[in-house]
Amino acid sequence: QVGILDADLCGPSIPHMLRPQERAVLQCARGWLPVPAGHTLPIALMSIGFLLERPDDAVVWRGPRKNALIKQFITDVAWGDLDFLLVDTPPGTSDEHISTVEALRPHQPLGAILVTTPQAVSVGDVRRELTFCRKAGLRVLGIVENMSGFVCPHCSECTNIFSKGGGEELAKHAGVPFLGRIPLDPQLSQSLEEGRDFIQEFPKSSAFPALTHIAQQILDTSQGSS
Repeated sequence: QVGILDADLCGPSIPHMLRPQERAVLQCARGWLPVPAGHTLPIALMSIGFLLERPDDAVVWRGPRKNALIKQFITDVAWGDLDFLLVDTPPGTSDEHISTVEALRPHQPLGAILVTTPQAVSVGDVRRELTFCRKAGLRVLGIVENMSGFVCPHCSECTNIFSKGGGEELAKHAGVPFLGRIPLDPQLSQSLEEGRDFIQEFPKSSAFPALTHIAQQILDTSQGSS
């Protein structure tokens, strides 16, 4: 059982990518009920995107209001008995990150997964997030390098569009695990745009083994910590 909390309040993307059949957030005695991702996926979702009247509505909030909603998403949602709660945060080290860490601290979060792209500008941003995690006392489970080359579907040749190896170099420098590279894959992008099940539809994709390898490492880490 997995829960996904979309903590990107100004740019909620989880409702668009997973396209649940039912988007209404209902109330129960324990608070808000999370939105199920679908009949076949045991995934519970919560996002401000489900609370907006229109998908294009802008969220123009100051820090205190953001902080209050993130805390409410963690403490006042009837998540049930989850194996994992994944929190998707926006880039950087902003109010959303501080509020999330503070609200989760009583529940002893497993740690953070940092995602970068290979080029130096992105790696520099993630280096600041490493510093944030250390100051917040949050364990870094590892670094993922996304958009790591484009594998041609016709000839299988890999082209490094956004440089190469920045995430792995950062992991070595910081002394944290490097979880793997995810190549650019038009099939993955299309499935997310259309809210389809990538795992079921494109098991032969070049991104599929990369994603499963990263997930398995995280599972192994969680089992070793339990």
